Amino acid sequence: MESKVKLFGHPIHPMLIAFPLGLLATSLVFDIVHWITGNGFFSHVAFWMIAAGVIGGLLAAIFGLIDWLIIPSGTRAKTVGMFHGVGNVVIVVLFIVSWLLRMNTQTNPSVLAYALSVVGVVLALITSWLGGELVDRLGVGVDEGAHLDTPSSLRGQKIPVRASLNEES
Repeated sequence: MESKVKLFGHPIHPMLIAFPLGLLATSLVFDIVHWITGNGFFSHVAFWMIAAGVIGGLLAAIFGLIDWLIIPSGTRAKTVGMFHGVGNVVIVVLFIVSWLLRMNTQTNPSVLAYALSVVGVVLALITSWLGGELVDRLGVGVDEGAHLDTPSSLRGQKIPVRASLNEES
């Protein structure tokens, strides 16, 4: 179940998600610094971090969708991937709205703009875990011998031994 879109042998989607995830989460950190200091410069920086994070998120989504489309239907991986992808689209929309609300008040955003960022970051923690479940637990995008119906890591069960790994030993 290897990714069909690679760069130098590595799947592109996991490479790209670090940027929007980091930018959007850090925008909230800058907002918190603004709350503490009252210095509007920090919210202005957050405004531009959100813009860059949204653009990066949309780019990562293209490659994530391509990878998701090749997952066989009826598998746990397809379901987890759907929740991961839909959740990330919701996150991007939340940050787009937050960004638009900040458009004319970049140095002093509304409480709603801040609240949307907080909800977006909390939701990103959940969808990031789902992405980790896809790659680390189910092997999607990285392992030809992926077990697409492996139970959730929250159940405490070990991953079944992959036949492809045993044959190489």
